[in-house]
Amino acid sequence: MPFPDQFTWGVASAAYQIEGGANSDGRGKSVWDTFSETPGKVFEGHTGDTACGSYERVDEDVDLISQLGANGYRFSISWSRLFPNGVGEKNEAGFAYYDQLIDGLLAKGVQPWITLYHWDMPQALQDKGGWLNSESPVWFEEYTRAVVERYSDRVQYWFTLNEPQIFLGLGLNEGTHAPGLKLSRKEVLLSTHRALLSHGRAVKVIRENAVKNPIIGFAPVGSLHTPETDSPADIEVARKETFNIDKEGWTYNYSWYCDPVFLGHYPEQGIELFGDDVPEYTKADMELIHQPLDICGVNIYSAGVVRADEKGNPVAVPNETGFPMTMFKWTINPRSLYFGPKFLNERYGLPIVITENGLASMDWIHADGHVHDSGRIDYLTRYLHELRRACDDGVDIRGYFHWSIMDNFEWAEGYSLRFGLIYMDYQTLKRLPKDSYKWYSEVIRTNGEHVPLKLAPLM
Repeated sequence: MPFPDQFTWGVASAAYQIEGGANSDGRGKSVWDTFSETPGKVFEGHTGDTACGSYERVDEDVDLISQLGANGYRFSISWSRLFPNGVGEKNEAGFAYYDQLIDGLLAKGVQPWITLYHWDMPQALQDKGGWLNSESPVWFEEYTRAVVERYSDRVQYWFTLNEPQIFLGLGLNEGTHAPGLKLSRKEVLLSTHRALLSHGRAVKVIRENAVKNPIIGFAPVGSLHTPETDSPADIEVARKETFNIDKEGWTYNYSWYCDPVFLGHYPEQGIELFGDDVPEYTKADMELIHQPLDICGVNIYSAGVVRADEKGNPVAVPNETGFPMTMFKWTINPRSLYFGPKFLNERYGLPIVITENGLASMDWIHADGHVHDSGRIDYLTRYLHELRRACDDGVDIRGYFHWSIMDNFEWAEGYSLRFGLIYMDYQTLKRLPKDSYKWYSEVIRTNGEHVPLKLAPLM
C-alpha cells in the first residue's frame, strides 16, 4: 500500500547549517557564530561562516529541491539576519532573502514550512541573558510578528521551536552546544519555562495575524523507546519509558516539554523530581503555553529498546555486539518510526509529521564520479517501511521530511558528518546529488510504493 493521499514528502535544513553569509548584508551574530569561533568548541575549529553558501545560491537549491520532487521544504529563519540586535531595527536585506526563497519554492510547486527557531539566538540577546531573561518571550513575540507580517500571505505551515531538549539541554546544562553554558538545574528549568512561554506567544501571533489559514506545530525530540517484542507488556513499558524523565539525563525527554504544550500542564513525575527547582508559574502561564495546535512534529533518528520483567517493570535491552550504527554512533532502530508516531499520537491526540529523519553516513565521491550511499538507501528503506506500517495501522501521519537536503554544518561536529541527499564539496560549494537523492525521488513519485513490503533482518 502507498502512503495516505495528500502526504507531504519533504526535505529539511536549518539556517545556520546551510546559509553561510555570516557577515553579509547586515546580518547580526548568533550564539552559534560566537560558539564556533571559540577554540575547542567545534570539531577542528569549523564555523558556519560559509557553510553551504545557500545565502548566495537560492535558485540552485530551489531547483534541486524541485527536481527531487519534494512538495515540502522545512527550513528555519535566521533571527539575527532579520534583526541584527535581536529586537528593534529590521534588516531589509535579510527579509528579502527569505522572500526570494519562498517565492522560488512556490513557483516550483514546493510548500515552504517555516521553523521560527532552530537554535540560533541572536548574540545581542544572549548578552542580555538569552532564555533566562524574563523578556525573552516578548523578544520572540516581536520577531514572530515580523515574520508573520512579511510571509504569511504565502506561507501556511509553521513550527515554533525545534528541539528545545537540545538547545536548552546541551546549550545551557551540558555546555556542549551554543551558548556553551552550564547553568544550575533551577536556571535551566526557568529558561525552559520561558522558552515554552515564547512558543505560546508565537502561536497566538500566528493564529491571530496570519493571512493564509495557518497549520502550526511544535518540533520536539526525546528519549524514545521501542519494545523488544510486540507483546502488550513490552509495548506498555516502552510507552512508559518514552515519556519517563530520567534522573540523570533529565533534560532529554518528551513529557517535560510536550505535556505543557499539548496537554496544558507539567507532568507530575517531573514536578516531584525537580522539587524546589521547578519555576514559579501561574494558571495564565499554562494557558498561554497550551495554545491550540494542528500537528505534532517530531524528529526521530533512533531509540532505545526495553522489555517488561515479570513485574511489568522496564528492563533495558542492550545492543548486541556489532549492532548497526551510523557515523554519529547512533544505533539504527527502524521501529522507532513506527512506535514514535504511535506513542505521540496516542498521548497528544494530534496528527504527526516526521520533521527530521536520516543518518550520518560514510559518503565520498567514488572513482566513477558519483556518491554511492547504499547505506542511506537501506536505512531509509527500513525506516519508511515502519512509517508506512504505522500509517496502515491507523496512526495519523501527515508528512515526512528527510534530514537533510544536503550535507551541512553539523553543529559541534562541524563538517565531519554527512546527512545529506546531496553531497557538498565544501571547498568549491559544488552540489552533487547522491544515489539516495535519486532513490528518494522515486519514493516521492510513487507515494511510497517504491519502498518494499518485505525486508531482510537488520542483523
